[in-house]
Amino acid sequence: MTDQAFYPQVLPPWVRSLAAGVPEAPEGEDPLPYPPLGTVFALSAYRGWAVPPRPFELLFGRDKDNVNLPLGVTDDRISRRHGRLICHGGEWTMRNEGRLPMLFPGDAMLLQGQERLVEDAYTPVYIGNPREEVHFLEIRVIGGKRPDGEAAPEDETAVPVVHRLSRTERLVIASLAQRYLRGLAQPQPVSWKTVAGDMARLPGPKDRDWNEKTVARVVASVRERLSAPDYRHRVYGLRRSEVFGEPLGNALNDNLIRALLQSTTLTPGDLEPFDAAERSGA
Repeated sequence: MTDQAFYPQVLPPWVRSLAAGVPEAPEGEDPLPYPPLGTVFALSAYRGWAVPPRPFELLFGRDKDNVNLPLGVTDDRISRRHGRLICHGGEWTMRNEGRLPMLFPGDAMLLQGQERLVEDAYTPVYIGNPREEVHFLEIRVIGGKRPDGEAAPEDETAVPVVHRLSRTERLVIASLAQRYLRGLAQPQPVSWKTVAGDMARLPGPKDRDWNEKTVARVVASVRERLSAPDYRHRVYGLRRSEVFGEPLGNALNDNLIRALLQSTTLTPGDLEPFDAAERSGA
């Protein structure tokens, strides 16, 4: 790639995929400029874009004349503006503004009104019913030390960023996330009342009176800390201003739980204290 300045631009037609890395120009075609760290490449079946890190939004959806990335233009299940990629300084998030959910790797779902961080490297996003028609959006964010953001075969497997939780915070959120940790279908956070009951049944001295307000304050404190602008590994989708739709509280907690699961901060083993209390008849 050349060293000329990199501006927001439509990708040339010869870019057919982002799965193998930043595409190299075929013989006889002009190469793409050198992409700085934080550049996003996004590609649908109709068009692609590349945008360096700066305040910018890429719209995608069925309305091909009024979005950057046409997607499912003949499928009326896809909203005219189904979502957008948004740059927050050096990071990109994706927001779902359509009715159909977006499916990310690992079966993580982004529902209407939710927003999530787009990780560095390659992210395929699927929209639609797998039994009918599915539409595909490829995203690649340039990050890491290599210009193309790719790992070498000899590199060690990267360890996810694990967020620090106190013992009390871990127990409260593990209880809140128990349906996710047990692998139930279409999980949702349990009620504050359920979490308070779980915490009250744990053996040992209690450092506070566990009730619905107590557990809600613990979870709110974690959401606030992980979404703070100065937090190095900030998690998006944990603040009211970043999430739309109701019930809002459930959306915020769902985003928190999924972020902690994807980062391996929470694991099924975190349910053991509650399972042990149940086995002992507490």
